[in-house]
Amino acid sequence: MTIRAIVADDQTVVRTGFVNLLTTQDDIEVVAEAADGEEAVRLTAQQRPDIVLLDIRMPKMDGIQAARSILSEADGATKVLMLTTFHLDEYVFDALAAGASGFLLKDATFPELLHAVRLVADGKAMLAPEVTKQLIAEFVHRRPTRIATPDLTGLTAREAEVLLLIAQGLSNKEIAERLTVTDHTVKTHINRLFTKLNLRDRAQAVITAYELGLITPGSRAHG
Repeated sequence: MTIRAIVADDQTVVRTGFVNLLTTQDDIEVVAEAADGEEAVRLTAQQRPDIVLLDIRMPKMDGIQAARSILSEADGATKVLMLTTFHLDEYVFDALAAGASGFLLKDATFPELLHAVRLVADGKAMLAPEVTKQLIAEFVHRRPTRIATPDLTGLTAREAEVLLLIAQGLSNKEIAERLTVTDHTVKTHINRLFTKLNLRDRAQAVITAYELGLITPGSRAHG
Protein backbone atom coordinates (compact mmCIF):
# COMPACT_ATOMS: atom_id res chain seq x y z
CA MET A 1 0.00 0.00 0.00
CA THR A 2 1.32 3.43 -0.93
CA ILE A 3 1.57 6.04 1.83
CA ARG A 4 0.21 9.37 0.58
CA ALA A 5 2.00 12.28 2.25
CA ILE A 6 1.96 16.07 2.41
CA VAL A 7 5.02 18.04 3.54
CA ALA A 8 4.44 21.48 5.07
CA ASP A 9 7.38 23.76 5.91
CA ASP A 10 7.89 27.46 5.17
CA GLN A 11 11.60 26.91 4.45
CA THR A 12 11.81 25.93 0.80
CA VAL A 13 15.16 24.14 1.12
CA VAL A 14 13.95 22.01 4.05
CA ARG A 15 10.61 21.24 2.42
CA THR A 16 12.18 20.30 -0.90
CA GLY A 17 14.76 18.14 0.85
CA PHE A 18 12.09 16.12 2.67
CA VAL A 19 10.03 15.79 -0.50
CA ASN A 20 13.00 14.60 -2.56
CA LEU A 21 13.97 12.02 0.06
CA LEU A 22 10.45 10.65 0.44
CA THR A 23 9.85 10.36 -3.29
CA THR A 24 12.79 7.96 -3.65
CA GLN A 25 10.64 5.29 -1.97
CA ASP A 26 8.25 3.09 -3.90
CA ASP A 27 5.76 2.95 -1.02
CA ILE A 28 5.59 6.74 -0.38
CA GLU A 29 3.96 9.33 -2.63
CA VAL A 30 4.14 13.06 -1.83
CA VAL A 31 0.78 14.32 -3.11
CA ALA A 32 1.34 18.00 -2.18
CA GLU A 33 3.61 20.43 -0.36
CA ALA A 34 2.69 23.55 1.58
CA ALA A 35 4.57 26.68 2.64
CA ASP A 36 2.30 27.66 5.54
CA GLY A 37 -0.29 26.23 7.92
CA GLU A 38 -3.35 27.48 6.09
CA GLU A 39 -2.15 25.92 2.84
CA ALA A 40 -1.45 22.66 4.67
CA VAL A 41 -5.01 22.53 6.01
CA ARG A 42 -6.51 23.34 2.60
CA LEU A 43 -4.40 20.78 0.74
CA THR A 44 -5.11 18.10 3.34
CA ALA A 45 -8.85 18.63 2.89
CA GLN A 46 -8.39 18.26 -0.87
CA GLN A 47 -5.95 15.35 -0.96
CA ARG A 48 -6.92 13.34 2.15
CA PRO A 49 -3.36 12.02 2.66
CA ASP A 50 -2.36 9.29 5.08
CA ILE A 51 0.17 11.55 6.80
CA VAL A 52 1.06 15.23 7.00
CA LEU A 53 4.55 16.33 8.02
CA LEU A 54 4.01 19.72 9.70
CA ASP A 55 6.64 22.24 10.68
CA ILE A 56 5.75 23.75 14.06
CA ARG A 57 6.66 27.34 13.23
CA MET A 58 4.97 28.52 10.03
CA PRO A 59 3.37 31.81 8.90
CA LYS A 60 -0.39 32.48 8.65
CA MET A 61 -1.17 29.43 10.82
CA ASP A 62 1.39 27.60 12.96
CA GLY A 63 1.77 23.85 13.00
CA ILE A 64 -0.19 23.42 16.23
CA GLN A 65 -3.27 25.16 14.87
CA ALA A 66 -2.91 23.34 11.56
CA ALA A 67 -2.62 19.97 13.32
CA ARG A 68 -5.69 20.69 15.42
CA SER A 69 -7.70 21.67 12.33
CA ILE A 70 -6.49 18.74 10.22
CA LEU A 71 -7.12 16.14 12.91
CA SER A 72 -10.55 17.47 13.79
CA GLU A 73 -11.65 16.98 10.20
CA ALA A 74 -9.75 13.80 9.34
CA ASP A 75 -11.66 11.43 11.63
CA GLY A 76 -8.53 9.34 12.12
CA ALA A 77 -7.82 8.94 8.41
CA THR A 78 -4.88 11.39 8.39
CA LYS A 79 -2.00 11.29 10.85
CA VAL A 80 0.25 14.21 11.75
CA LEU A 81 4.01 14.09 12.30
CA MET A 82 5.47 17.36 13.61
CA LEU A 83 8.82 18.68 12.34
CA THR A 84 11.05 20.56 14.75
CA THR A 85 14.59 21.91 14.83
CA PHE A 86 15.20 21.43 18.53
CA HIS A 87 14.88 18.55 20.99
CA LEU A 88 13.44 20.92 23.57
CA ASP A 89 10.62 22.68 21.82
CA GLU A 90 8.09 24.64 23.84
CA TYR A 91 5.29 23.41 21.59
CA VAL A 92 5.82 19.70 22.24
CA PHE A 93 3.00 19.37 24.74
CA ASP A 94 0.58 21.47 22.67
CA ALA A 95 1.21 19.41 19.55
CA LEU A 96 0.66 16.09 21.29
CA ALA A 97 -2.41 17.45 23.04
CA ALA A 98 -3.72 18.48 19.61
CA GLY A 99 -3.46 14.85 18.52
CA ALA A 100 -0.15 14.73 16.66
CA SER A 101 1.34 11.24 16.55
CA GLY A 102 4.87 12.37 17.30
CA PHE A 103 7.89 14.44 16.42
CA LEU A 104 10.71 14.23 13.91
CA LEU A 105 13.83 16.33 14.27
CA LYS A 106 14.78 18.13 11.06
CA ASP A 107 18.33 16.80 11.38
CA ALA A 108 17.06 13.21 11.43
CA THR A 109 18.87 10.73 9.22
CA PHE A 110 17.24 9.36 6.07
CA PRO A 111 16.45 5.98 7.70
CA GLU A 112 14.97 7.81 10.72
CA LEU A 113 12.75 9.88 8.43
CA LEU A 114 11.45 6.83 6.59
CA HIS A 115 10.93 4.90 9.82
CA ALA A 116 8.95 7.78 11.34
CA VAL A 117 6.73 8.26 8.30
CA ARG A 118 5.93 4.55 8.00
CA LEU A 119 5.38 4.17 11.73
CA VAL A 120 2.98 7.09 12.02
CA ALA A 121 1.15 6.25 8.81
CA ASP A 122 0.56 2.80 10.32
CA GLY A 123 -1.18 4.39 13.28
CA LYS A 124 1.67 4.20 15.78
CA ALA A 125 3.36 6.97 17.77
CA MET A 126 6.82 8.34 17.05
CA LEU A 127 8.23 9.78 20.24
CA ALA A 128 11.98 10.08 20.67
CA PRO A 129 13.39 9.88 24.21
CA GLU A 130 14.46 13.53 24.00
CA VAL A 131 10.89 14.56 23.23
CA THR A 132 9.53 12.31 25.97
CA LYS A 133 11.70 14.14 28.50
CA GLN A 134 10.42 17.50 27.26
CA LEU A 135 6.84 16.26 27.43
CA ILE A 136 7.39 15.28 31.06
CA ALA A 137 8.91 18.65 31.92
CA GLU A 138 6.10 20.54 30.22
CA PHE A 139 3.46 18.40 31.88
CA VAL A 140 4.92 19.10 35.30
CA HIS A 141 5.05 22.82 34.55
CA ARG A 142 1.47 23.03 33.32
CA ARG A 143 -0.28 20.56 35.61
CA PRO A 144 1.56 20.55 38.93
CA THR A 145 -1.55 19.92 41.04
CA ARG A 146 -3.67 17.81 38.73
CA ILE A 147 -5.49 15.03 40.55
CA ALA A 148 -4.91 11.53 39.23
CA THR A 149 -7.94 10.12 37.48
CA PRO A 150 -6.82 6.85 35.82
CA ASP A 151 -7.06 3.67 37.84
CA LEU A 152 -4.02 1.46 38.38
CA THR A 153 -5.87 -1.36 40.11
CA GLY A 154 -6.48 -3.21 36.85
CA LEU A 155 -2.77 -3.41 36.01
CA THR A 156 -0.45 -6.20 37.05
CA ALA A 157 2.75 -5.23 38.87
CA ARG A 158 4.75 -5.91 35.69
CA GLU A 159 2.43 -3.79 33.54
CA ALA A 160 2.78 -0.89 36.00
CA GLU A 161 6.56 -1.33 35.84
CA VAL A 162 6.48 -1.24 32.04
CA LEU A 163 4.37 1.93 32.16
CA LEU A 164 6.95 3.55 34.41
CA LEU A 165 9.80 2.62 32.04
CA ILE A 166 7.89 3.99 29.05
CA ALA A 167 7.43 7.25 30.94
CA GLN A 168 11.18 7.37 31.57
CA GLY A 169 11.77 7.31 27.82
CA LEU A 170 12.97 3.73 27.35
CA SER A 171 12.37 1.95 24.05
CA ASN A 172 10.83 -1.53 23.85
CA LYS A 173 14.30 -3.02 23.40
CA GLU A 174 15.65 -1.18 26.43
CA ILE A 175 12.66 -2.24 28.52
CA ALA A 176 13.22 -5.86 27.48
CA GLU A 177 16.88 -5.64 28.54
CA ARG A 178 15.99 -3.99 31.84
CA LEU A 179 13.40 -6.65 32.72
CA THR A 180 15.33 -9.53 31.15
CA VAL A 181 12.43 -10.55 28.93
CA THR A 182 11.87 -10.77 25.18
CA ASP A 183 10.74 -7.89 22.96
CA HIS A 184 7.55 -9.83 22.29
CA THR A 185 6.79 -10.03 26.01
CA VAL A 186 7.27 -6.27 26.35
CA LYS A 187 4.90 -5.64 23.43
CA THR A 188 2.30 -7.88 25.08
CA HIS A 189 2.55 -5.97 28.36
CA ILE A 190 2.28 -2.64 26.51
CA ASN A 191 -0.76 -3.73 24.50
CA ARG A 192 -2.50 -4.91 27.65
CA LEU A 193 -1.80 -1.81 29.73
CA PHE A 194 -2.78 0.47 26.82
CA THR A 195 -6.08 -1.40 26.55
CA LYS A 196 -6.72 -1.32 30.30
CA LEU A 197 -5.96 2.40 30.61
CA ASN A 198 -7.50 3.31 27.25
CA LEU A 199 -4.25 4.83 25.97
CA ARG A 200 -3.64 5.73 22.35
CA ASP A 201 0.15 5.87 22.37
CA ARG A 202 3.34 6.40 24.38
CA ALA A 203 2.70 10.14 24.71
CA GLN A 204 -0.52 9.46 26.60
CA ALA A 205 1.32 6.83 28.63
CA VAL A 206 3.79 9.47 29.86
CA ILE A 207 0.99 11.79 30.93
CA THR A 208 -0.89 8.96 32.62
CA ALA A 209 2.22 7.87 34.53
CA TYR A 210 2.45 11.38 35.96
CA GLU A 211 -1.24 11.49 36.81
CA LEU A 212 -0.91 8.16 38.60
CA GLY A 213 2.11 9.35 40.56
CA LEU A 214 4.36 6.65 39.08
CA ILE A 215 6.89 9.26 38.06
CA THR A 216 7.75 12.60 39.62
CA PRO A 217 9.73 15.66 38.50
CA GLY A 218 13.39 14.75 38.19
CA SER A 219 12.75 11.05 37.66
CA ARG A 220 14.80 9.53 34.90
CA ALA A 221 15.84 6.23 33.42
CA HIS A 222 19.12 4.82 34.60
CA GLY A 223 21.37 2.93 32.21
